[in-house]
Amino acid sequence: MQPLDFGLRAEDILATAHVVDLPLNTRFRGLDRREALVFEGPRGWSEFSPFVEYLPAEASTWLAAAIDFAYAPEPTLLRTEVAVNATVPAVPAAEVPRVLARFPGCTTAKVKVAERGGTLAQDVERVAAVRAALGPGGLIRVDANGGWSVTEAEIALEALAPYGLEYAEQPCATVPELAELRTRIAGLGARIAADESVRKAEDPLAVARAGAADLLVIKAQPLGGIARARDIVAAAGLPVVVSSALDTSVGLSMGARLAASLPDLSFACGLGTAALLAADVTDAPLVPENGVIHAERIDVNPDLLTRFVAAPERRDWWFDRVRACLHVLAEPGSSASNMTNRVTS
Repeated sequence: MQPLDFGLRAEDILATAHVVDLPLNTRFRGLDRREALVFEGPRGWSEFSPFVEYLPAEASTWLAAAIDFAYAPEPTLLRTEVAVNATVPAVPAAEVPRVLARFPGCTTAKVKVAERGGTLAQDVERVAAVRAALGPGGLIRVDANGGWSVTEAEIALEALAPYGLEYAEQPCATVPELAELRTRIAGLGARIAADESVRKAEDPLAVARAGAADLLVIKAQPLGGIARARDIVAAAGLPVVVSSALDTSVGLSMGARLAASLPDLSFACGLGTAALLAADVTDAPLVPENGVIHAERIDVNPDLLTRFVAAPERRDWWFDRVRACLHVLAEPGSSASNMTNRVTS
């Protein structure tokens, strides 16, 4: 999908755009606040919220997704609710019950590990606290964001094995490392999930072809939208978890509708992260209720857009970012503009 297919100019997006600055309940991914740009198209409200360190070449794919969600037809939805996991940031073990309380009904928890400055002992304590809170029937997955070497990952997953891991998400940074680790830990019974090796890769299918993962973590915004994410799922032939990137409820609704359109959705999805926000752009945030969120589009509250409006210089920065990303998408032969061909070839 290319934005120019809709005849769009930056002004068409920015005419309805609002930039918000939302506080978090708990520090997450090194952030205490989350900035995002939301805008309205013919299909409803959409979101453009790549993390601020991403340059236009990478952020442009997120803009393609936002435009797709605002303008393009959606696939048929196969369900109205999506089961979600709790997300536990790299907090001290004593804070785990407070975090899990924000995810009512969730029986699966994703636990952040391998945080810079943290230790394996702290990771084990955090996972142990989650197991104690969830009980023996709960499911625990850990997410290292590529922070371990193969040997570090092997040692860590052996230490965490007694707590019964559903899978380890992106334990190592590269596809060859994931493949080697998967062989080394075959006897542990812990599956390997690929996240960054899909959403940040020139070839999002390389990890599946290499046999380096048991399942894929799919995120609508970083992959260019619902249609392209569905193409990747179909081509990969692996089970998937649909997840998010600390979106507002508008962005989460994009992920929820992707998840609701997939024929096979065997795992709880990482789409409950609105519970980590202390504020949102809607009166009906997509926070977990009885362990699920609803696969519905979100209407924003203008009063909340005003209350949490970003500073003028940040608004200008985001508007300039939209223009820069549109320029990337318009370039013939760019990786972003050719992404559909790359997936289906």
